[in-house]
Amino acid sequence: MTPAVDLLPVALQVLDDMKAETVVDIDLIGKTSIADAMVIASGRSQRHVGAIADALLRAFKEAGQGSVSVEGLPLCDWVLIDAGDLVIHIFRPEVRAFYNLEKIWGHDRPSENPERARA
Repeated sequence: MTPAVDLLPVALQVLDDMKAETVVDIDLIGKTSIADAMVIASGRSQRHVGAIADALLRAFKEAGQGSVSVEGLPLCDWVLIDAGDLVIHIFRPEVRAFYNLEKIWGHDRPSENPERARA
């Protein structure tokens, strides 16, 4: 399995290429055993969320990551991609605001701390 340190730059590049909004990466080492890193991003619409997820899945496959679990693709309000040591959440903005995962994981929202946000 490809470690998160290899997939994280791939994921961040794809998110940038696909114009994902308010991208936040959270280091989970020492916080949980579920993953080493989490990325949270927003898409402008259900179609944009789905396109971002598809691009990530293609990039992970090209990078040699064969075992990726995906949930939420039919509705594309919130798509979860579990690539082992890297977990990616792609939300529509309203859904992201409702669940506020950044707060749960002890990370500032991008609007609260602009230098941590990537638009």
